[in-house]
Amino acid sequence: MSLGSLIAKARKDAGLSLEDLAAKTNIRMSVLSEIEKNNFEHCGGETYARGHVRNIAAVLKADQKEFIRLYEEEQGGETRSIKDLLIENSVMRLPAEARKVSWKVLVIISVVSLFAVGIAQVVISNVNSNDVVSASPSASPSASASPSASPSAESTFSSGTGVEVVIDAARAKSWLFVSDASGRTLFSGQVSRGAVKVFSSDSQLNLKVGNAGGVDLKVNGKKVEAIGVDGEVVSVSYGVDS
Repeated sequence: MSLGSLIAKARKDAGLSLEDLAAKTNIRMSVLSEIEKNNFEHCGGETYARGHVRNIAAVLKADQKEFIRLYEEEQGGETRSIKDLLIENSVMRLPAEARKVSWKVLVIISVVSLFAVGIAQVVISNVNSNDVVSASPSASPSASASPSASPSAESTFSSGTGVEVVIDAARAKSWLFVSDASGRTLFSGQVSRGAVKVFSSDSQLNLKVGNAGGVDLKVNGKKVEAIGVDGEVVSVSYGVDS
């Protein structure tokens, strides 16, 4: 039995429709339908295809290792074009997989915000202003200090001081979107492996992480448990009491 057939059987045994599974996994129903036909072309690349398989297995309470083994056995030997490899390594591709139409609007806003933040950071470096994002007063001026030891102004974003979240891309790069309680975008873009970003706000921080297994989080000074696995898209929120 192929992986797609096994997934379809497990879904039906669990009494779920494609629409039910799409709601639980946040994977588009059209993509799920193709996966059940053993077509992984629209998953966004091998990394995200693996993440989808793990996510589906978790929801269906199936053996994730067996699902991944079948995926590698059936799909691992395929020859991919340069275009496919570029798509696989494009972290910004991930938000397009969201199921709801409203996320498409959010992605457009995120891209525009990314350019705006980039321009704002250039202005900050030239005029030493904190109008868009404020650097932590304790940030070390030393250019040789490592990001994890002393975050620079370019890696610290704030709209208040009530709640603080530190994101460390310790194991792999990840796409990241961060906003505060009022909906203001603090960051939208790719975080390189080994980079550290610090965010703070008055009451709440909302995060969408594109590769949850590759990052570590500290909330209000306390390290939190892993929020997901490699390739998994996770949305979390933290407040003053988190």
